[in-house]
Formats: sequence, C-alpha cells, structure tokens
Amino acid sequence: MAIFNISKEGIYEVSETSFHANGILERTHLQNYLRDKIEILCPKTLIISEEFSDWDESKKRIDLLGIDKDANLVVIELKRTDTGDHMELQALRYASMISTLNFEKCVSIFQNYIDKRGFQTNAKDELMNFLEWEIPLENDFASNVKIILASRDFSKELTTSVMWLISKGIDITCIKLIPYNFKDDLLLDINQIIPLPEAESYLIKIKEKTIERQIAIQNSRDNTKYLFNNMKLGKGRLVLEIVKSYLNKNPNSTFGQLQNRFPPNLQGSTGVINTLDHIKTKYEKASKKRHFIEDEYVLVSGDNISFAVSTEWGIGNIHNLIEIAKEEDFQIEEV
Repeated sequence: MAIFNISKEGIYEVSETSFHANGILERTHLQNYLRDKIEILCPKTLIISEEFSDWDESKKRIDLLGIDKDANLVVIELKRTDTGDHMELQALRYASMISTLNFEKCVSIFQNYIDKRGFQTNAKDELMNFLEWEIPLENDFASNVKIILASRDFSKELTTSVMWLISKGIDITCIKLIPYNFKDDLLLDINQIIPLPEAESYLIKIKEKTIERQIAIQNSRDNTKYLFNNMKLGKGRLVLEIVKSYLNKNPNSTFGQLQNRFPPNLQGSTGVINTLDHIKTKYEKASKKRHFIEDEYVLVSGDNISFAVSTEWGIGNIHNLIEIAKEEDFQIEEV
C-alpha cells in the first residue's frame, strides 16, 4: 500500500526505497533500532537477549529473544530482503531449541544481556515485575514459544508455509517493514500481514474450537471411570476431587502455589484452575461451560481467592493429573 504526502500543491506518492540503498544494515542498524523500540513489532514484550546462542555445536543466533506478559518466549527474526529468505525455517529451529528454557535459565540469560549493555538492573527483579509475579511460577513459564518474522517483504513460498504452520497451531506472525524516502527523512511503514489483525480473534476461536472438538472426540471414545475417595467419577469430576483433596491437605496454599502444583500446561488451553474473575472475563460469552463454577464446586485458596477447576478432560490429558495424585499418595483406581 502506497504512502502519500498532502501539500498545498496537491497529493503526491512518497517513493518506496530499500534498506540497502540507504545503508541500513540488519544487525548494526535495524536490529538495534527495533530492539530498543520492540513494542513496534510486538507490544507487551521484554527483550532478554540479542544474538542469542546458548547451544552446543551450532553457530546459529536468534536476532532478538523476548518474553511476553503471558510468560511465553518470543523469537524475533529480522531480514531486510524482499523475500524473507528461509527465515520461517530458521525461526522454527530456534523455537524448538529454546522451548526447554526454564525461569532460572532465562534470568541468567537476561542478566548476561543486561550486563553486556551496561545497565544497573537485577534481571530477576525486572522479569518478575514485568510478569507481575509475586513468586516465580516455574510451571507457567515458557509454556509456548511465539515467532515474529519481520522483513521488507516475504516470498509466496514463505507465506504459504507460515499459513500452514498457523493452521497446525504454531503462533507465528509476519510483519512487513517498508522504507520510504521523504525529503531528507527515511520513513518506515510497519504492517502485520499474517495473520491479519482483524482476523486474529477469529483464528483464536477456530483454534479453541479445534481443541474442543479433539477433546470431545477423545471423550467420546473413552468412558473410563475412576474410583477415588469411595466415589466413582468421570474425568472432570476426578480432577475436581484431586484438587479439592490437595487443598484440604494443604489449606494454607495460596492460589499462586496451587497454580505451581497444577500448572496450566497439564490441561492445555484452558488450564487446570482459574480464578472466578478470570473465568468471568474470558469465558463469560463461551457457548460451552469450561469450569465447575456451581457454588458447591467453587474452591477458595489460602489467600482467599475463589477459583474453579476446568471441565475439559480427555484421554489426552487426564493422566497428567493422575500422576500428580500419585505423587500426593492419593489412591485412584480405574473401574
């Protein structure tokens, strides 16, 4: 899409240019500029490293490594070319390589980055403040890796690959960076092209619907019941009783501590437990009930936070909770 300048003489198209023609280099200029203004590409993101390479037998480096407000790691790759080269494959490789990073390791990486830049900041404190955490929630950390690709343009092959990856549940975004010459200035037009911003909420709903369908199929194929505390229970009620029993055993547990014991990734997209406030905000208009929110099932943590347990359980995730129950010496039998 062209950019126009309106003046007293009329309206004139601003000429498009290239980074190369203006002496803008990827690492020396583009990366440094965007590193210090990362909200241009991905809002609510904290950069914790640049040119990151912390793996053996590889010289590959992530241009920028960040973390978002949901504690997801963010791989940001930059190109100044018209095709994007094969940056989606590169970014996927990086995403898989960092997917095992834990909170303490990221604190170390971040502190390294801070020290190299000469900042007088404590990495752990800054990271905790950014995430708005009172205590480290290890199990909530880096449960997903997001990918941001930014380039002057993208080839048809790359965009086709990205659309397919999105359809398979990979969180990946393509952003065009187009420079323009205007008088003595160099302007930069930044546009997210995949997924289109207006389609993002639709894609999220499609993804959630797909997950619901998969769980429904799993549930329809497996009607196993479980004997726990002298009760014969289906999968959802079993999880509810496990959480309730754990809370009875540890009545002073704060909600944060409960989330540490029952991290969201044990369930999937909904999480094992959520506060009633969160449920009301996120799921109020949902067509299907996703939590045990009836008064008799609502639980209260040691720090007086009301919360509910997810109802979304199938053969693909129920064993995660059964393993937790075994660690607590809870006796469960399949019947």
